[in-house]
Amino acid sequence: MKTLPLAAALSCLATLAQADTPVLTVMTYDSFASEWGPGPQIEKGFEATCGCDVRFVTAGDGAALLARVQLEGAQSDGDVVLGLDTNLTAAATASGLFAPHGQPAVTGLPVAYDDSLFLPFDWGWFAFVYDKTRLPEPPKSLQALAASDLKILIQDPRSSTPGLGLVMWVKAAYGDRAPEIWAALADNIVTVTPGWSEAYGMFLEGEADMVLSYTTSPAYHLIAETDDTKAAAAFDEGHYLQVEVAGILAGSDQPDLARAFLAYLAGDAAQSVIPTTNWMYPANLPAAGLPAGFETLIQPAQSLLMSSDAAGAARDAAVAEWQAALAR
Repeated sequence: MKTLPLAAALSCLATLAQADTPVLTVMTYDSFASEWGPGPQIEKGFEATCGCDVRFVTAGDGAALLARVQLEGAQSDGDVVLGLDTNLTAAATASGLFAPHGQPAVTGLPVAYDDSLFLPFDWGWFAFVYDKTRLPEPPKSLQALAASDLKILIQDPRSSTPGLGLVMWVKAAYGDRAPEIWAALADNIVTVTPGWSEAYGMFLEGEADMVLSYTTSPAYHLIAETDDTKAAAAFDEGHYLQVEVAGILAGSDQPDLARAFLAYLAGDAAQSVIPTTNWMYPANLPAAGLPAGFETLIQPAQSLLMSSDAAGAARDAAVAEWQAALAR
């Protein structure tokens, strides 16, 4: 009887074992899957329960993620899309590419939210972050920022969910006056970056006075770096809310695994990872509560948020107003 060499036999067995292991493909934004993001810990935790292999596929920022999903359509190899927000879910719903998630509503949001296709996994308020040692008296409103000579960094609303969030923030706060606010803000803008990480990195290098980010961003510096010099400016108009969501692609060949992943994502193990990896608030408050340091963050007096349908209807016109102001 002919036999394979031991090394070849072991290689064949490993290949067969891999073939028998189901693969769950999760499409997400770059920072979620990075080594410092929540992805690696969530991947490890879920794999310990599912007997599967979780693979992250990244596509820049959240708005770019939706564009990729729409481009691939029903031919996508993805199972779960993680990292859209409520400014994008109307367009995602209209694509017909998503299936019901079947999970209970989350309980940790500051607003009521229930969507059969998209399950929230974290949330936060958009804000302009500054360095207290360089800017002792920050502006107290978007309008005051626009009237100042401060230099800011923002993200492109066509590729970035924070960039789109700012556009919706201006629209929600000022309505028909939004073009006027953008016209006044235009000369404050140093540059517009494709995504959040580029803008925030430039801010940390001292290239602007303020950067569009989140009220939770100073928690990173405080907790991870023992640096209390960063703060988010509290604005009188209120702050626009971002609710990040995950959904299951209707064409997934692993629908049961995808639903199990979303259940894990909303559970205590994954939610306890979110605050100090994604630096956002968890959609379901973990049993241990929030980490020390989160109590130092500003709490906006008013949360601004358009419904998914209203945001979807307003999105193109609001982005066009932004483009027109910056083109002058």
